Amino acid sequence: MFESLQRIWKIKSLRHSILFVVGLLVLFRATAHIPVPGVDVEALRGFLTGNQILGLLNVFSGGTIQNFSIVMLGVAPYITASIIFQLLTMVIPQLEELQKEGESGQQKINAYTRFASVPLAVLQAFALLRLLGSTAAGGGGQILVNLSTFQ
Repeated sequence: MFESLQRIWKIKSLRHSILFVVGLLVLFRATAHIPVPGVDVEALRGFLTGNQILGLLNVFSGGTIQNFSIVMLGVAPYITASIIFQLLTMVIPQLEELQKEGESGQQKINAYTRFASVPLAVLQAFALLRLLGSTAAGGGGQILVNLSTFQ
């Protein structure tokens, strides 16, 4: 096993790829602990322990919802956009033609998917803020503080 790891490490392109992935994982885990300003993290943790569904969602997000992290949405908006465009290719003939064009058509669909993920990220972030804002009215305590722009 160590011999195969040594052989992999000697190949420059593989070594760079492995270090790149490890670097991204370290960056993600580090930013997962940076909370969004204006959120009472302790009140949020108390709310998540009392809500099983959001607690499960927190587990699937790698604990980023518990800290209300700046990377809490992760790749969810991109995956949602990808699913939407896969479904739209069955409904819209122009997208179906793009898909059948091969590599160039698939690149265009991928670009559309990336563009659509930005408004989906904004929408999902707004929905999560509204959900947490409504918990204060429902007896969940004051989780969002000093966010007068969103009220």
